[in-house]
Amino acid sequence: MTALLLFAIAASAWGQSLQFEVRHQRALLDHPGRITVDDGGLLYEQVLTPKQQKKVAKGKKPPKLESARWDYQDIQQLWLSPDKLVVVTYKDRKWFLGVDKEFEFYLTAKDQSFTAVYERLKGKLDERFVAALADPAVAVEWEIPVKLLGAVQGSEGVLQIGQDRIVYQTGRKHHSRTWRLEDIENVSTSGPYQLTLTTHERAITHYGGLKGFNFQLKRKLDTGRFERLWKRLNRDKGLEFLTSLQERKQ
Repeated sequence: MTALLLFAIAASAWGQSLQFEVRHQRALLDHPGRITVDDGGLLYEQVLTPKQQKKVAKGKKPPKLESARWDYQDIQQLWLSPDKLVVVTYKDRKWFLGVDKEFEFYLTAKDQSFTAVYERLKGKLDERFVAALADPAVAVEWEIPVKLLGAVQGSEGVLQIGQDRIVYQTGRKHHSRTWRLEDIENVSTSGPYQLTLTTHERAITHYGGLKGFNFQLKRKLDTGRFERLWKRLNRDKGLEFLTSLQERKQ
């Protein structure tokens, strides 16, 4: 099944709850569970392990199972890739000096993918939603081959500029991204072979919590294309531009 077909199925599933078998990653012991995505938010429910099920079948008292419900308005950031989902809440970690509490989940069923709920989630959380995947339905206006620089190791791929979003597509796991134009804080360049996107993705090591994606360009950046992109991004933020005399005559 193609990625584009998966996205179409997700769009048609709006209004229906979607369930995923997951592993809740914990510091000491991971827990098996289930994530339900609906129009109001996300629900996590821990389930018994096979070993626990056998004990309960023999008459043992079942252990207390965890569960949590997050309405979309209560999610500070939701990070999503095809196989991983991270919910960052507004609640502080009691013993970590005010660090926000987060929940990390991995898919356990090989026939499932979080890609199927991308269309459901992208319209709910504005810039709080991090899509760590490449949207195959983007209407590409122009693209350029790039390398995304990383603290330890970067990745190579293609940066696609669309009508309403920018996509970084790469084969490296968890490095792809899809950003709506209105969710990008800034775009800048220091030369014809460099481009930086400043986003609202959480990053402790970046100024003000914003995260910059620094790309090395494999082809020279067209000045006109960059200026049009910069103006489009800033017009979306309400910035007015002075038009030249020539533009007024036109």
